[in-house]
Amino acid sequence: MIEFNRRDILSFVLSSSLAAVLPATARAAAADPGKLIFGGPEPFSFDRLKSQAAEMAGEPWQDGRSPHTGILEKIDYDRFQAIRFKKSHALWTDGRGGAPVQFFHLGRYFQEPVRIHVVENGQAREILYRRSYFDLPEGHPAQELPDNIGFSGFRLQESSQETDWVAFLGASYFRACGPLSQYGLSARGLAIDTALPKPEEFPRFSRIWLERKEGEADRVLVYALLDSPSITGAYRFDCVKGETQVMDIECSLYPRKAIERLGVAPLTSMYWYSETNRMQAVDWRPEIHDSDGLAIWRGNGERIWRPLNNPRTTMTNAFLDEHPKGFGLLQRDRNFTHYQDDGVFYNRRPSVWVEPKGDWGEGEVQLVEIPTDDEIHDNIVVYWVPGDPVVPGQPLDFSYRLHWTAEEPYPAELGRVVATYTGIGGIPGQPRPKDSMRFVVDFRGGKLGTLARGDAKPVIDLSRGEVSLADSYPVVGQPGLYRAFFDTTIEGSDPINMRMFIQGEDGNALTETWLYQYLPSLAGDQRGT
Repeated sequence: MIEFNRRDILSFVLSSSLAAVLPATARAAAADPGKLIFGGPEPFSFDRLKSQAAEMAGEPWQDGRSPHTGILEKIDYDRFQAIRFKKSHALWTDGRGGAPVQFFHLGRYFQEPVRIHVVENGQAREILYRRSYFDLPEGHPAQELPDNIGFSGFRLQESSQETDWVAFLGASYFRACGPLSQYGLSARGLAIDTALPKPEEFPRFSRIWLERKEGEADRVLVYALLDSPSITGAYRFDCVKGETQVMDIECSLYPRKAIERLGVAPLTSMYWYSETNRMQAVDWRPEIHDSDGLAIWRGNGERIWRPLNNPRTTMTNAFLDEHPKGFGLLQRDRNFTHYQDDGVFYNRRPSVWVEPKGDWGEGEVQLVEIPTDDEIHDNIVVYWVPGDPVVPGQPLDFSYRLHWTAEEPYPAELGRVVATYTGIGGIPGQPRPKDSMRFVVDFRGGKLGTLARGDAKPVIDLSRGEVSLADSYPVVGQPGLYRAFFDTTIEGSDPINMRMFIQGEDGNALTETWLYQYLPSLAGDQRGT
């Protein structure tokens, strides 16, 4: 089981020990006084990067953790936050394109240096670390470090350098703030052996190259060399900040060894509780989550919405597919009053949609849900697992677009799920059937706003048990809101997989498909007796 602690800033990196070797010395060429210092030029292209990754895959992996761990251990969360990169040393502040770039320092939770380069006219020069780039409080442990330790990552800034909109930091993790200007879930380069009964492997970006296009503001090309004991890879990110933030990603992967579970385009998020599992709420805020559901657009055109769970044990669900059109972790609930959080603003957290390019063939979307009892833990992971075995000597190529957005980028002309509720079954005022549970799903959109009662019906399938009572209808006084519910008797503690959509009189689906995995062990005293 993996567990991500936000306050510790990806502390799992400490146990992964994945790093690139940073040379102790480098030939330096000085830029303008008081600015960044660069190494000597060397040719660069994406094809060269692919060749480098392919060559590395035939060589033994080397752990390149910083030799200064004794000092870095002193730079804990608070001391890391006290380090400030000087705006005067940011890359690309001349207004000729790109976005100002600031760099992250090493610390307790980021002890693997990343070599960062700038590319111009086919030539790359390494940006060399200097302590003078950072404002350090008096007596800060970072002052004990030499001037060749490297960086832990970077971030793309607004022109004012007051806020950032993209950050690469820790292993192969990166994220964008989305159109609502609030960071939330993260993406990463690859996931390896997630939720298997053996240690998960965390590949990392060991070298990064930054390139801008002359005259194109808010667009940056990021190239990255991925490295781990099991695989290497070459990545190209075309990052564009518009109304929604978009990243076009290409990657070529070169396995060093057979990999049991390779997760492509992984997303990592947090779900503690919502209206769906309110019995788990112990905090005063009504809901706490970065994402409230998994959306899938299957190759056959079906739209699926799977509300997230916070289980008592790690759960992995697989959704088989062929030629997927897209999937993502979404934050559909944008109502502030549902969260009441004016500190971290969960209602503003971005949704991230993965849009495959080309033919991804057969495989499955896997959803991993991990128990959590606090909002500091990222406990949700989703990724694509290719159907073919991953073995040495067989490179893999993937291309996809990440949409960091407030809404799905390609909405269907269907009603979509906006809330899921659970509670005791039966009819108020009458004896409640023993162990009866009610499941209520609210839909909105599509043709639902034109329906009268009796114009449609819910189509329901359960992996076990029978539906004892069901109906669907427009909600009185709530224009456009359509509600469906059903009762079933819960027996035993095994999960129950549920599936429902609203069907019109012509037999066609009027909504996306609601999938839900009900966990009886979480119900407690909620069932009717």
